[in-house]
Amino acid sequence: MSNEKGYDIEAALLYPSMEENPQLRWAFIRKVYAILTVQLIATIVVAAFVADHQSIALFFGTTWAGWAVYAAILIAVIMVICLVSALKDKHPINFILLGIFTLFMGLFVGLAVSFISALVVLEAAAATLAVVVCLTLYTFWAARRGEDYSFLIPFVITIVITLVLLVIFQIFFPLGKISTMLYNGLFILLLCAYIIVDTDTLIKRNTYDQYIWASITLYLDVLNIFLRFLRSFKSANR
Repeated sequence: MSNEKGYDIEAALLYPSMEENPQLRWAFIRKVYAILTVQLIATIVVAAFVADHQSIALFFGTTWAGWAVYAAILIAVIMVICLVSALKDKHPINFILLGIFTLFMGLFVGLAVSFISALVVLEAAAATLAVVVCLTLYTFWAARRGEDYSFLIPFVITIVITLVLLVIFQIFFPLGKISTMLYNGLFILLLCAYIIVDTDTLIKRNTYDQYIWASITLYLDVLNIFLRFLRSFKSANR
């Protein structure tokens, strides 16, 4: 890609200490985000279908057979993740496994939003989009400036410990809506830190053949933030 003066825009360094060919890195990043986009679209389609047919959610949530199938799907998701990790460089099996994983996750999202108002779902989706886009742009900008994100490690550890203590406290001394909002807010901060770290890893340290695993990592970050926003807005609207 070149501008009017013939300067190769993609040849620009992504970060100061970059040694490899920037065009190869840009190709890798484009591939990851293309896969991520397809995953999110597929998830939206499957989730919308499940949410539109509430009998599916009723089957999984109110019958013993549904609970058994749900447990079997959870086990299958874990197995697929393990297979993707082991076969991430094997074509086309890695894409087939990725597709199966995405469809399962779309089912879970559909079940999560089945009995939630469309307005709350849209609010959560808009908040997720805003957070992910802003954090991604910030991380690319910071990478060009040579920012180091090692400071996020104690931050993440502190939030995890706080969340664990908050859950324990909530079990014995329930605080109601305030505790739920605080828990969701801290969880969202934790996930935002993960997005920054994972995006920075994508830019700087992933090898070119790990695009499947990189897309799964970012996909789970986005999905977790959406589900956390969904629970937060749902609690606020009660």
